[in-house]
Amino acid sequence: TVSYSLALRLALLYLQHEGITLQPDAANPAFIRLGRTTIRPFEHNDGGYIHADVQGYQFLLDFHGAPHPFPSFSLTALLAGVVPPEAVRDTVVLIGVGVAESVKDFFFTPYSQGAQVEQRMAGMALHAHSVSQLLRAAITGEAMITTLSETQETLWLLLWSLLGGALGLWTRSFWRFALCEVSGLVCQGLTVFVAFVWGYWFPVVPAMLAWLTVPALVTAYLSTQEKAQRAVLMQLFSRHVSPEVAETIWQQREQFLEGGRIRPQRLVASVLFTDLMGFTSVSEKLPPQALTEWINEYMAVMAHHVTVHHGVINKYIGDSIMALFGVPLARTTEQDIAQDARHAVECALDMRAALKAMNARWEEQQQPTIGMRVGIFTGPLVAGSVGSIERVEYTVMGDTVNTASRLESFDKNVLPPDIPDNPCRILIGARTAEYLGRDFSLAQVGEVSLKGKDEKVTIYNVLDRADRRSHGGKRRAAT
Repeated sequence: TVSYSLALRLALLYLQHEGITLQPDAANPAFIRLGRTTIRPFEHNDGGYIHADVQGYQFLLDFHGAPHPFPSFSLTALLAGVVPPEAVRDTVVLIGVGVAESVKDFFFTPYSQGAQVEQRMAGMALHAHSVSQLLRAAITGEAMITTLSETQETLWLLLWSLLGGALGLWTRSFWRFALCEVSGLVCQGLTVFVAFVWGYWFPVVPAMLAWLTVPALVTAYLSTQEKAQRAVLMQLFSRHVSPEVAETIWQQREQFLEGGRIRPQRLVASVLFTDLMGFTSVSEKLPPQALTEWINEYMAVMAHHVTVHHGVINKYIGDSIMALFGVPLARTTEQDIAQDARHAVECALDMRAALKAMNARWEEQQQPTIGMRVGIFTGPLVAGSVGSIERVEYTVMGDTVNTASRLESFDKNVLPPDIPDNPCRILIGARTAEYLGRDFSLAQVGEVSLKGKDEKVTIYNVLDRADRRSHGGKRRAAT
């Protein structure tokens, strides 16, 4: 037995004069066709419903305009004969209770704003809206409300999720982010409104949530990644470079990071090694506290001069210092490489002057005085991070590093430091000398064999800056 709803019975009675009856749809016989429109049955997840009851042949109700678009008359007015005939001519007339609060026949609708009776719609008015929708569908061909399939809803939500993710990747500015979020919400609202006017129901709340939450999650993820990357870079560099250089490294982090580690680089730089002469005997004479204070004072002064001359302290090895000029930002021109070489030599000369001043002060304080050897070499090397997960450090490797170290430790009887007048020997390689031009006074030591190298190396002793030579000897202006 097939039972028809009141709304459908009334609509069919009205439509029989138009010759319109209920028919199976030609394309899909499981659907019914009323006049010019096929009515698809309601499914349990249509619209905003989740697992709704789908008994019978239901459809989503499309309210006709305002909450109360249909004229209504009281029984008193009808009996008094004041209802104009044209008001009911050729229309469907429903008779029922519409305002009596004692009758529990009121329902919440999209027009409801609360739980008050007057803000709910009478059952008779709902029947009127249903009849109106069926008549409009049959006569004018107005489509029933069409919902998206589950696949289409998934694609709709995926679209806004992808757009939100792209927004999170694209902008880091808060105000630009906020403006785009608001613009996206407005765009969603307009899209849903226009679609609804044309009879399509789009899920708006899930799409808005996707648009709001996905970019926030992407931004939070990127922020976490950036913090981790910044921590890696700052752990390796912040103690050794100026804040300006550290910020530059951060801005160019794509050049340095790969898989959470420092990306190896091949570059040209100047490497400077220092070592103290006679430190072992000093350490044997001083008590631990005094020795620590003494060496820390020395290290602090030397590190200051490295930083002032745009160098990087790579490591402390006992009483030795390894400094780099030209890392971690790779130099791209010969002029920049030459400038790094000059910075390294100027740093060594200032170290010499500082050590001379410290020796004078230590002598007055009856503390040990010390001499220092410096080796500088310029050439290609590989820079990167080495170590384990627990401990990693930034370092450089290659023949340039080894040669600089060998220059520092070269025959300690050649040009030994002379305390107090000249407490520091500075030996450099030929390539470093070539980069200095005529800015420094050099004395050629000769071609020598260095430990671990097959070929002889021409080395020079740095006397002073060319404009204020204070030592005699053969001057060599490298070209």
